[in-house]
Amino acid sequence: MVSASSVSGRGNLIRGLLGLGFWVQGFRCFPWLALNFFLKDGFNVDPSTLQILQNSANLPMVGKPLYGVVSDAVYISGQHRIPYIAFGAFLQAVSWLAVAVIPSSSLSILCISAYLLLSNLGASIAEVGNDALVAEIGKQQASSSQKSQSSSSGELQSFVWIAASAGGVLGNLLGGIAITRFAPQVTFLFFSLIAVLQFLVTICVRESSLNLPKTSPKIGIKQQLSQLLVALKKPEIAYSISWFAASYAVIPALTGTMFFYQTQNLKIDSSLLGLSKVFGQAGMLVWSVVYNGRLKTVPARKIIAAVQATMALLMVSDVLFVKGFYRNMGVPDSLYVIIFSGLLEVLFFFKILPFNVLMMQLCPPGCEGSLMALVASAIALSLIVSGCFGVALASYVGVTGDDFSGFPRALLIQAVCTLLPIYWSSCVPDEKKMKTSSKKE
Repeated sequence: MVSASSVSGRGNLIRGLLGLGFWVQGFRCFPWLALNFFLKDGFNVDPSTLQILQNSANLPMVGKPLYGVVSDAVYISGQHRIPYIAFGAFLQAVSWLAVAVIPSSSLSILCISAYLLLSNLGASIAEVGNDALVAEIGKQQASSSQKSQSSSSGELQSFVWIAASAGGVLGNLLGGIAITRFAPQVTFLFFSLIAVLQFLVTICVRESSLNLPKTSPKIGIKQQLSQLLVALKKPEIAYSISWFAASYAVIPALTGTMFFYQTQNLKIDSSLLGLSKVFGQAGMLVWSVVYNGRLKTVPARKIIAAVQATMALLMVSDVLFVKGFYRNMGVPDSLYVIIFSGLLEVLFFFKILPFNVLMMQLCPPGCEGSLMALVASAIALSLIVSGCFGVALASYVGVTGDDFSGFPRALLIQAVCTLLPIYWSSCVPDEKKMKTSSKKE
């Protein structure tokens, strides 16, 4: 028999490993905040170029299904999660260290883009490993809770989201302070050391100590792809992922334009932008706790639709902000940026938590890494499409680094596009109806 102390020790190890992994994932905002100013001030990029660089750097995220299939099928020294997480941390450490130590005079936009791609390749590989672990262990815990009549479904998902949000809070808080006191390269160097720490901690953990569900290490990539295709033939999985990706893709992202509007037009201080992101990440942290405590039993479809509608509402509020409505009421621009801009930036990701919990419930055993990686890839690809859509929209309304007269119209179009997916939210299955039909069967 397994003693209670060993079970508790294994649980602490799992939470420690995943907590660190997702915390570092959230802390990635620390160097990226400085990178925006590094590109804007050091290389004089315009809003559209900045947004293109931000989105093109996410291209490695699109390859997540491939990384997921490989991690599901290819074992390294008898392990198929830990080695990939460690390798991803190593790639991030190398890429950010290179940007930190190479003199600015020797760097070019093309060179920086290559290092950013390498960094995000490492981040995406590590995230695939972490997400697969969460899916595997989460399904195991959910099965155990059903047998014991307890309710712990989604608890691990909420925990890692809390860890990622905590990393985001600290990363943005320190990032806002570091921008005003240190050169951007210092922040790049600091994050590379954090990635080195994650690498060293991860390689010290043996996967056998996590007591993962037993799967055959002899399964090949071709067979793993077949299992993934079988999972995607299920309408509730295929339709859900398609709708979820489309719900991001149809929204024209205007993040680069908003960044320039706040810094160039309103002269918002960099430390306030950092504080805005801290507020947003704190909102993400609260959301994780609230979801775990009160919303786990609410159908994912309802939560996602409510988040989508709230996003559109805040975008309309941005229209009033740009037109000076709140300023005329006596509300300082800085206060609006800190609270509402910070909240809207993370609100885009609120719906990922309930959706991931839903996918974890629908995911067939043996392809957790592949399916969760496909979900992450679909989101990454849709965000790239969203970014390109935003660049086109900004160009259409005539927004430049010095002329923001068409910005309110762009924001209004963005709000309308955000509401559209709600009309097809029925593509996301209702868990209660699914459970009822499964009991009848």
